[in-house]
Amino acid sequence: MSTQPKNSQENPEDRMIDSVLRPSTWKDYIGQEKIKENLKLILKAAAKRKEPSDHLLFCGQTGLGKTTLAYLTAKEMGADIKITSGPALEKAGDIASILSSLEKNDILFIDECHRLNRTIEEVLYPAMEFRKLHLVMGKGLGARMISLDLPPFTLIAATTRVDMLSSPLRSRFGAIFRLDYYNHPEIEEIIKRSAALIGVEIEPEATAIIAKA
Repeated sequence: MSTQPKNSQENPEDRMIDSVLRPSTWKDYIGQEKIKENLKLILKAAAKRKEPSDHLLFCGQTGLGKTTLAYLTAKEMGADIKITSGPALEKAGDIASILSSLEKNDILFIDECHRLNRTIEEVLYPAMEFRKLHLVMGKGLGARMISLDLPPFTLIAATTRVDMLSSPLRSRFGAIFRLDYYNHPEIEEIIKRSAALIGVEIEPEATAIIAKA
């Protein structure tokens, strides 16, 4: 489920190419070796406990692979993934609707989580920590709070501005991963892989020039 497309102006051809190029296995995901190793250890431990993974936070600039890591995590866990973004969640009812629709062991991926407002964060705190969804019914003196149990789930969040995350939200993630920029050989490997997937022949010299750019 996607509450909001990441880029509503993106044309269908661009989305199709992005889908084709996105790595579907850990082997296809080039770079970020230390992160992949640590992440696989976390997922392996969760599988042994027969529980969903701890909540995960991926930090790094646009294009480094945060969304792809979320998809690979879901695939490794055999879990369904529901996708939304910070700007798409404007009021408590938006996040409450998504949380209440989660099934056991689902993954909720929130992109641009640094743009979550305080109201949304306050709904997420008990959901992440105690698997509880607190809802206020009614208004004024007749208002009352009800609490709903949530199934076991994993929240994966991504941000380009980790410094903008509030401390209470950041502290509720079991692991925080900071993605690094790719080195030159890794960029060359990504270019060669992408060219092969879309059926384009590319000379080594051209690969090197594009990588340097």
